[in-house]
Amino acid sequence: MKKIILILLITLVAFPSCKEKTTEENEDVIATYYLIRHAEKDRGDKKNKDPHLTTIGRKRAENWKKHFKGVNFDAVYSTNYNRTKETATPTAKANNLVLHFYNPSDFKIEEFMEKTKGKTVLIVGHSNTTPKFANALLGEDKYDDIEDHNNANLYKVTFTKDGKFSELLIVN
Repeated sequence: MKKIILILLITLVAFPSCKEKTTEENEDVIATYYLIRHAEKDRGDKKNKDPHLTTIGRKRAENWKKHFKGVNFDAVYSTNYNRTKETATPTAKANNLVLHFYNPSDFKIEEFMEKTKGKTVLIVGHSNTTPKFANALLGEDKYDDIEDHNNANLYKVTFTKDGKFSELLIVN
C-alpha cells in the first residue's frame, strides 16, 4: 500500500502538466466569443419596441450566469435594449464587468476583433443579429436566424493559431 501511495505522489509531482487543457487555458487561443440571444421578453404590448424580460426570461438570464460560471470573461457586449441588457447583466456582474454597447446595424467587425484580441467575450443580441455576428466573426454564412421563440442557442467562436472554430449548443 505504501508503494502505491508513493507512486501516486511521484506521479502527481513529476507529471503535473499531463492534465488536458481546456480551450480557455490553452495558450494557442487567440480569442473566444460566446454569443447568445436575449432571454424571453414580455410580448404583452405589441407596440412596445423595448420590452423587459418576463419572469421566465429573468430566470434564463440567471441560468446563463450559472452556465458561464467557469468562464472568465474579459468583456460583455450587448445591444442597448432592455431585454439584452437584462440578459447580459447577471453574467457581467458575476465577472465584475460593465456592459459595452454595440449597434448591430453600424458594426465594424474588424475593429471589434482587434479590440477583443486575446480576450474572452460574451455578446448578447437578437434572433437575427446573433447568428449574423457569429457569421461575421467566422467570415462565412454558417448560421441562420434564430426562430422567434428560441432563446437557448449558444454560439461559441474560437480563434486559435491553427484557425477558427465554432459550435452551436442548446442551453435550456
